[in-house]
Amino acid sequence: MASLDSMFDKDGVRLTVEDAVATVTLNNPAKRNAQSPALWRALTEAGRSLPGNVRVVVLRGEGKSFSAGLDRQAFTPEGFDGEPSFLDLARGSDGDLDEVIAEYQAAFTWWRRSDLVTIAAVQGHAIGAGFQLALACDLRVVADDVQFAMRETSLGLVPDLTGTHPLTHLVGYARALEICATGRFVHAAEAERLGLANLVVPVAELDGAVADLAAALLAAPRDAVIETKALLQGASSRTYEEQRTAERAAQARRLRDIAGLSD
Repeated sequence: MASLDSMFDKDGVRLTVEDAVATVTLNNPAKRNAQSPALWRALTEAGRSLPGNVRVVVLRGEGKSFSAGLDRQAFTPEGFDGEPSFLDLARGSDGDLDEVIAEYQAAFTWWRRSDLVTIAAVQGHAIGAGFQLALACDLRVVADDVQFAMRETSLGLVPDLTGTHPLTHLVGYARALEICATGRFVHAAEAERLGLANLVVPVAELDGAVADLAAALLAAPRDAVIETKALLQGASSRTYEEQRTAERAAQARRLRDIAGLSD
């Protein structure tokens, strides 16, 4: 494996690269890959560190859980070493708080880049911020022991790490509201039925299934996949006629490229 371990392995995040596939690993299994602001900054840096040849990014968690969500230490008066506690942040101005949350969200936004296809390999618990991180990816392959839950409301909070948009898009408003407001668990069979999971496999087969999917995604020419992803991402915000127009424009670009006539 051509690896970036020596230059990126910190704050609970490890980045490795093999050819056109990058793997981002949450690597604090002792804490069930609980998340913190330092981890979010490391995830943002991972996105910025990807070599230009990377086409597929796999997100996984070491151990029995993908991510148990936000580390509850954030809500203690002392917070994390070198970090303001969430209680301190709450005392700041609306503008300051908005800026901080936007910085946290950056760890969850780059997974939708049009030049990448991202896959979350999810086993065990994916709670709160863990659920939202899985939702940040384009695709989800899950083990049959997976337990998704959006627990923010039980803490008096709202899901604010970009998860509400993909959740509503995948399962619809009514189901998304029910999942978020109750904080209940969504297990593997339901996740597949609702469209939260592209594929459910036994725990022991998770890595192999993700590798097979990554290989299938790499089989098509990169530019065709990029154009297709962009078309699909914009489809819900376009009218039928606007989507037809976008399809024609994208196909014209592809045909010119194939014919060697592109600029």
